[in-house]
Amino acid sequence: MASEVKVPTLGESVTEATIGEWLKQPGDKVALDEPIASLETDKVAVEVPSPVSGVMGAHKVSVGDTVEVGAVIAVIENETAAGESTQVEPRERVETEGVQERAAGEELEDPPKDDEHHDHATTLSPSVRRAVLEHGVDPTQIKGTGKDGRLTKEDVLSAAKAKKDSPAPSVSKEAPAPSPAPSAAGGERRSERVKMTRMRQTIARRLKSAQEEAALLTTFNDVDMTAVIEAREAYKDLFAKKHGIKLGFMSFFAKASCLALKDIPAANAYLEGDEIVYHDYVDISVAVSAPNGLVVPVVRDADSKSFARIELDIADFGARAKDGTLTMQDMQGGTFTISNGGVFGSLMSTPIINPPQSAVLGLHRIEDRPVAVNGQVVIKPMMYIALSYDHRIIDGREAVTALKIIKDAIEDPMRMLIDL
Repeated sequence: MASEVKVPTLGESVTEATIGEWLKQPGDKVALDEPIASLETDKVAVEVPSPVSGVMGAHKVSVGDTVEVGAVIAVIENETAAGESTQVEPRERVETEGVQERAAGEELEDPPKDDEHHDHATTLSPSVRRAVLEHGVDPTQIKGTGKDGRLTKEDVLSAAKAKKDSPAPSVSKEAPAPSPAPSAAGGERRSERVKMTRMRQTIARRLKSAQEEAALLTTFNDVDMTAVIEAREAYKDLFAKKHGIKLGFMSFFAKASCLALKDIPAANAYLEGDEIVYHDYVDISVAVSAPNGLVVPVVRDADSKSFARIELDIADFGARAKDGTLTMQDMQGGTFTISNGGVFGSLMSTPIINPPQSAVLGLHRIEDRPVAVNGQVVIKPMMYIALSYDHRIIDGREAVTALKIIKDAIEDPMRMLIDL
């Protein structure tokens, strides 16, 4: 007896998704609620759990196919029935068919592939697969840090960096140097055509729409990070001991942004038709890097949350983005966005707003620079910050003022305590 696997409900207003990857192949044993497939929606990747335990049956759709909510995408066979079925062959049987057909007495030169490595290689997501090809690493030799031990793009990049940094083996003076390996097809160059994921298509469409519809403008400032760095250094141990989380920079910028948005409400508003929708709360979308692209989960009511609660929320979002377990609910809403390009080494950028929001704050790397203080040149840890905004509803004076409020709060964190 077989059980059908259907596309689950994906969230409000989401009616379809794309098959991102199959996590189980026909013939694999499957436990109850074990993920068997990954679906890509416009915002997040959603895993499809098995409704029963048994053996993976036939896939009804292929990777890249678009499926609607409720559609049957696979079947799970009863373990006993699957052994008798002629439609679904266990992988071990399929792999040995070629062996049985060989002439009697012929020996195999290659050992059989390790099952664990085989499974590991067949569950690579498209982004991981591209990274493996680009960097020429062996995925079977990399330990995955994703959910259920699966490889993430960061795992591949780390392995590639380790491979690059590892010293070349020494060559004995007596032994002749090994001949260089011949280049593929006399130096033939390769290219690969990969269909954009649904999430990447949505990101591209939304960002292009923002450029075409909004009157985008960016204002810049620089911030002396001395006070925040000293505060973190002074209280990091006590903070971690009490709250179980490190005190990071994002909570400071989130609280500083809340001060600015309270004083400049247009930067916390939506433009809908010929109306401006103002909010008396601050829901901050925090840009987080995930294996399948950039996602922006929302720290809700950031204006009323403590530093610790904001740090805990952001850490949770980061971990779940890496594991691919963020939900549609995590992404919905948001009245303002903070994007931290500094973690990747960015010195300066012009971030694009996240529609229908009207403004986004861009953070960048901290570096020691000479600055003039009281007529003296001193070295300070400085950061450039940028505010991109929709000029249709935010005037230049308001944008500059909002960014100046954030700068002042970071340089004098006491302002955040006494609401200045």
